[in-house]
Amino acid sequence: MKILVLHSDIAANAPPEELDTLVAADAVADALAARGYAVEKAAFREETLKALVARAAPDIVFNLVEGVHGQGKLAPLAPRMLADAGMRFTGVDARAMAITNDKPLTKTMLREAGLATPGWAMPPDWEGLDGGQWIVKSVLEDASLGLDDGCVVEGRDVRARAAACAAKFGGAWFAERYVEGREFNIALLGSREDWRVLPMAEMRFEQWPADKPRIVGYDAKWEEDSSGWRGTVRAFGVERDEPALAARLKAACDTVWTRFGLAGFVRVDFRVGADGVPQILEINANPCISPDAGFAAAAAEAGLDYPALIEALVKIVP
Repeated sequence: MKILVLHSDIAANAPPEELDTLVAADAVADALAARGYAVEKAAFREETLKALVARAAPDIVFNLVEGVHGQGKLAPLAPRMLADAGMRFTGVDARAMAITNDKPLTKTMLREAGLATPGWAMPPDWEGLDGGQWIVKSVLEDASLGLDDGCVVEGRDVRARAAACAAKFGGAWFAERYVEGREFNIALLGSREDWRVLPMAEMRFEQWPADKPRIVGYDAKWEEDSSGWRGTVRAFGVERDEPALAARLKAACDTVWTRFGLAGFVRVDFRVGADGVPQILEINANPCISPDAGFAAAAAEAGLDYPALIEALVKIVP
């Protein structure tokens, strides 16, 4: 079987969250080659995709396209064009990716499905905004873009923060009510009809600076010399230690999978406040899958080494 590993077209001077896509592509290609597959890697470009798939003639495309022209909001172009070309590919379809990329739309659908998610406010009227604490986020971009130590603000400062982020990063920004509490990043693996929740990871904030918001922000993900990177510690064991909480988290994940029509590898991020209610922050339908990322760690906890994980994602492609 021939696999085309398709990744974002990354510039040499790209930021670390984009360069990580190339790390993942190399690792996926190596894992598949070790399992006996014929592998080719290529960057996604709209104008050459049709010619690429015609020449490479892959049996399956392993889709690692996280952005187009440096914009995560354009990532659904890849699965849409692959489907139009009649290709089989890993992961979610274009519709599911586009919906989950849009955080406010995702939150609306979560509420409609009866799932808990923190309240939010949108420009220009910012309906529902009050004097509590809010975290200002990009509507359509991921990788913790803009989530620095100043992203959690009082309600009166939301407009200014959103305007500053729009000026610096571009795009639309909204405010989500900040939930003080525990954070869980939960990996799901499977086909649309048959999936599993992998061992649940809690991101603990250890030796955390008193004046730093307790979030997995940009520095915690991408800046190895930062207090955020050093202080976020992944821990497993909630299924054993707190089975009732684990059951609530799993039930929410199962509903998310079916409600959003997911497939492949997905991560659902939760906060659990003092009331013990798991609230869904985001659904990442195309999470980082490099060997040192959280998804691979959850798979390893489940007994899947990295090559086995990557091959499993190929085998579930319909």
